[in-house]
Amino acid sequence: MADYFIGTAGWSYDDWEGIVYPQKKVRGFHALIFLGQYINIIEINSTFYRPPVIQISLSWIKKVENYPDFLFAVKLHQVFTHKRKGFNQNDVDSFKFGIEPLRAKERLASILIQFPWSFASTTSNNEYLINLFKSFSDYPLALEVRHSSWDSPDFYKLLSEYNVSFCNIDQPIFRNSIKPSSISTNPEFSYVRLHGRNYKNWFKQDAGRDERYNYLYTKEELEDWIKRIKDLGNQSSKVYVITNNHYRGQALANALQIKNLITGEKLDIPPLLAEQYPVLKELAKKISEGQLGLFDEK
Repeated sequence: MADYFIGTAGWSYDDWEGIVYPQKKVRGFHALIFLGQYINIIEINSTFYRPPVIQISLSWIKKVENYPDFLFAVKLHQVFTHKRKGFNQNDVDSFKFGIEPLRAKERLASILIQFPWSFASTTSNNEYLINLFKSFSDYPLALEVRHSSWDSPDFYKLLSEYNVSFCNIDQPIFRNSIKPSSISTNPEFSYVRLHGRNYKNWFKQDAGRDERYNYLYTKEELEDWIKRIKDLGNQSSKVYVITNNHYRGQALANALQIKNLITGEKLDIPPLLAEQYPVLKELAKKISEGQLGLFDEK
């Protein structure tokens, strides 16, 4: 049976104050220590905007020392995925050095290589990917592409050859958008990212980050993904599930729902979050009554 790691993309959001985190915090409060009570993986987004620093990686490890199974996925810096004007060995070495403590302490789930929708399958882009895979071949890698031109057996075979996990995503589906899937290209781990389905703002140029990812998945929408996640668990040893619909703590709410159905474990739910999202109140009530959880209809 696969091990499931379910968590959120990021943790530092102003709009989580008073919804996920208490407004009045006890001495020594830190978001990572708080979240470690509820989830077992975090995807680090800050490394996309600035290269990781070894001292900060060490501080992350320190914060989760009481959670021995807690992992971090690290998003690759944008110089490799969005700027793509050519990277050099110094860029590669700097990124590796910054996250080395995570790997050394066995806290690194994967480096996530995430490209924008505009990155389509072409000969040059395939060559670019291969070069990138070789540059980071000594690290666990997951690749997210959003354009449907990548959806081909040859591409998945390429990922398998380089031990790169294909990232199965949920996103608003437009023409040439890659669709939801349960594809495993690495028997060691599979990867899932749920971005929400905010069709109105997904490609809107002046939409901010919060507008684009403002979405709460329904029970029915999650059930479809539960089937895919379990399918991935039959194909790989670990499955990483990241909810990226972060606005106002929706990512954590959906992550807890997914965790409940996948693992069947009793859950602790942040009290403020349960007040914000009644579906979590229902979940807590069913667990207290001895049911499996939200999706148990008995």
